[in-house]
Amino acid sequence: MKVKEIRQMSLEELHKHLGELKENLFTLRMQHAVNQLDNPLKIQSVRRDIARVKTIIRENEQRDA
Repeated sequence: MKVKEIRQMSLEELHKHLGELKENLFTLRMQHAVNQLDNPLKIQSVRRDIARVKTIIRENEQRDA
């Protein structure tokens, strides 16, 4: 997901999306553990998306304070 798309989301949507990404990461890790994951680079991509969302959430919190 692009940063531009993430910045357009509301804070509530960001928290919801973060939860979905964390669930997705857990699923990918479990698949990787039992050798059912086709593309291990997907884990890296999801981790970066989580970091992007957390960064935007933090920016919004600092701007509002």
